[in-house]
Amino acid sequence: MAIFLSLLPAFTITYTMKKSAIIGLITIAISVGILFSLNANTDTYSNFREATASQKEEHVMGYWDKSQGTYYDAAKDANHFSFHRKDEKGEIREVVYNGTKPQDFEKSEKLVLIGRMDKDKFYASKILMKCPSKYNDNLVEINKDGKVDEVGKYGEKKYN
Repeated sequence: MAIFLSLLPAFTITYTMKKSAIIGLITIAISVGILFSLNANTDTYSNFREATASQKEEHVMGYWDKSQGTYYDAAKDANHFSFHRKDEKGEIREVVYNGTKPQDFEKSEKLVLIGRMDKDKFYASKILMKCPSKYNDNLVEINKDGKVDEVGKYGEKKYN
């Protein structure tokens, strides 16, 4: 019996260490799960065809089709701006944005639209514009109220 009692503290320490290791592993697993769920919202760029098949908002990169112009009549409806744009695959679709026309839209080099396809039109909730600059590789985000925010290459907000 004395031998058993002398082994009891060692057994208790081993059991306690195993318990803390299990708690540590569970904590790590939960942390990894949270990180994966946060990363699940990051989207890659798609084209109009992929956006048509998708039921969620997509990031579609492309260029404004200048030959078809734009439609914006502030007197009639200041929150309706539409234009045609060509995606990376060359497909041209009409884009409707329920916000004010972005300042310097005509000067933009590349556009990233965030929104959804509905039938043959793309309804944008955000417009990210890459303005031509020799030294600046940033995009400009146009909010629905017309305010301009500078964002990084992948749409993340930049704070000064």
